[in-house]
Amino acid sequence: MSAQTDTLPPAVPAGPLKDDDADRLRIVPVRRTGQWTAAVAVLVLLALALNSVIRNDAFQWDVVGDYFATTAVLRGLGLTLWLTALVMVLGFALGTLLAVLRLSANRVLQAVGWGYVWLFRSTPILVQLLFWFNIGALYPEILGVRTVNLLGPVTVAVIGLTLHEAAYAAEVVRGGILSVERGQLEAAQSLGLGPWRRLYRIVLPQAMRSIVPPAGNMLIGTLKGTSIVSIIAVQDLLYSVQLVYHRTYQVIPLLLVATLWYVVVTSLLSVGQHYVERYYARGTGDAR
Repeated sequence: MSAQTDTLPPAVPAGPLKDDDADRLRIVPVRRTGQWTAAVAVLVLLALALNSVIRNDAFQWDVVGDYFATTAVLRGLGLTLWLTALVMVLGFALGTLLAVLRLSANRVLQAVGWGYVWLFRSTPILVQLLFWFNIGALYPEILGVRTVNLLGPVTVAVIGLTLHEAAYAAEVVRGGILSVERGQLEAAQSLGLGPWRRLYRIVLPQAMRSIVPPAGNMLIGTLKGTSIVSIIAVQDLLYSVQLVYHRTYQVIPLLLVATLWYVVVTSLLSVGQHYVERYYARGTGDAR
């Protein structure tokens, strides 16, 4: 009996703990040696990588500083931002219409919306841009208007990018609309609201909580994707630095100039996306 009693843990005294009792009941934190070791190793590797980038003379950081805010680069950056904003506005306007078509009860409209999304998501954006750039070879004349040299590079870029982004925007908007509870639509119908008023006043405001995150990703993707228009001689940010390094042969530092501007603008857009998401998440418990 005494042997069993000796193996039992000491009883916790009733009432307030004394100093010796507190020492016996002290909680010892779990040692996470592996996590700390991995964290230190990652920090060391990051420090070594950063040191190699900063101290590597091949990056020519002095040249990066000289060209970072030149007129040619800033003009290309302005065109990139303008093209991104215009394509996103037009793309989501057309994409919203396509989403409504896909959700329509009319099978023909459903097929048209599905076919558009299928076609433009199935072909690379570069192929689409080159197709529109050479549209004059397929249709030299449309309604009596000669199409050869009718569309300039910037116009081709706007058309090609907009049609491409609309296909993805349609799926983003459609997913947001489907996330709205069916009861909300039934309540709107009971109030006598028409289809367009239900969409504009009831559905879209609630769908924005699901639309904003992928739309923000699309915006950032479109910003970086505009660099592809340099292939048709649109003087965006990338094409502007290419013109410089074709003359000076300083390829790496000029590419770094474009990279840094993309990083800066993308970071600002990410911050803006965070606050927009918080705005539309009000009252849901997800606003962080």
